[in-house]
Amino acid sequence: MHRGFTLIELMIVVAIIGILAAVAIPAYQDYIARAQVSEAVNLVASAKSPLAEYYSDRGTWPTSAGEVMGNQSGKYTSTVTLGTGISTTLPSITVTAKIKDAQVNTGITAGLLNLETTDAGKTWKCFTGAGLAGKYVPASCR
Repeated sequence: MHRGFTLIELMIVVAIIGILAAVAIPAYQDYIARAQVSEAVNLVASAKSPLAEYYSDRGTWPTSAGEVMGNQSGKYTSTVTLGTGISTTLPSITVTAKIKDAQVNTGITAGLLNLETTDAGKTWKCFTGAGLAGKYVPASCR
């Protein structure tokens, strides 16, 4: 009567588990990075309405993010800042979120996520900045 497993059977099971782990761990790390970047996406997106309203009321953009939405940061996002937009002829502004240097996935450390409008806040374009690969942001920002 045969009882238990042979050594070769156990070695095959260990090899299969190793192969599955080799595939699953990088996928999970990417998932964690995307979840951390989503915080920055939400922070810059929350600036849309206050900025558009500010521009509509005053005809100019605020000089700091604190004027319209307070000083925002999060668990994975260190700062949200305002900068001049790419367009020099249209009313444009860029909102930038900087990912923290520590406590985040190594693939997104100190990365920048930008949100820009060139038509006084009617439409917004999301795009990645330095240090942040497109694979970590939502499809709307690629």
